[in-house]
Amino acid sequence: MPPESVLNPTDSPTALFGFELRRHRKARGWSQLRLARAVPYSVGTISMIETAKRSPSEQFARHCDEALEADGALMRLWPMVSHASAPPWFRPWLDVEATAEAIRTWEPLLVPGLLQTEDYARAILSGEPGASGEDVEMHVVARMERQSILRRPKPPMLWVVIDEGVMHRPIGNPAVMAAQLAHLLETGQTPRITIQVLPLDAGSTSGLTGAFAIAQTEGVCDTAYVESPGIMSRVTERPEDVRSLMFRFEGIRADALPQRKSLMLIEETMKRWTS
Repeated sequence: MPPESVLNPTDSPTALFGFELRRHRKARGWSQLRLARAVPYSVGTISMIETAKRSPSEQFARHCDEALEADGALMRLWPMVSHASAPPWFRPWLDVEATAEAIRTWEPLLVPGLLQTEDYARAILSGEPGASGEDVEMHVVARMERQSILRRPKPPMLWVVIDEGVMHRPIGNPAVMAAQLAHLLETGQTPRITIQVLPLDAGSTSGLTGAFAIAQTEGVCDTAYVESPGIMSRVTERPEDVRSLMFRFEGIRADALPQRKSLMLIEETMKRWTS
C-alpha cells in the first residue's frame, strides 16, 4: 500500500472518501484486517478504496459507516463519489432520476441503464475508446447503484420501450445476452415496471434519432435526458423540449406491442441466445 501522505483528499471525491474511511478506521484503532472482519469486504478492497484506486459502492459505504459508527459521515460522502464517475453533463440527470416518481424511456440501440445486468453494462463500457479496466469497473459500480431507485419501498413508475433490435444485437457473449433478457423478463413482471417492444415490422421511424428519457416528480418541472453521440447529449427542463419528447414517446409506444406480447417476444428471443 502506498504511503498515506500520497493520498490527497482534495484530488477527487473518491480520494476524499478514502481519506475519511481511513480516518474513521484509525479513530477506532482498527487495522484494515479488523475492519474486513466487520464488513463483507476483503482487506484488498478496503485498501484500494482507502487509496482511491477503486470507487466504493453504496453498500460498502453503508457497511463501513455502521461498523465504524461514523454517524452517517461516509454515507453522506457517497453521492459525491457516485456522481464523480459520471460525465458533468449527465450529473443533473442522476439527481432527477434519484427522486423521480415516474420515468419514461425509449431505447433504440441498448437496454436502458436502469435495467442492465452487471455483465451487460461491463461489456458496453469496455467498448469505450481508451477505457482502462479500473475505469470500466468504476462506471459499472455507478451504473448498478443507479438501479437502487428501483429497490425503494415505493420505486418510481417506469415505462420502457425498446426496439426489437436491442434483443438481437450481440453485447458481450450469448450468455450475457441470455442473462440480460432473462432480467428484462423478470423485471417486466413487477408491478411498477412496464416493458414494451417496438417490433421491427412496425415500420416506425419516430424514434430513430436517438434514445431519451422523461422524468416526472410532483411539484417539479418535468425533465428530459436526450442521448446522442459525444457532447451533444443533454439534460433539459425546457417545456417545449419535454413536451415534444413526450409526444414522440407516446407515438413510439402506440406502435409497440402490448406488455404481455412484449414479454412473450422477449422470452422467445432469449431462447435464441441459449440454444
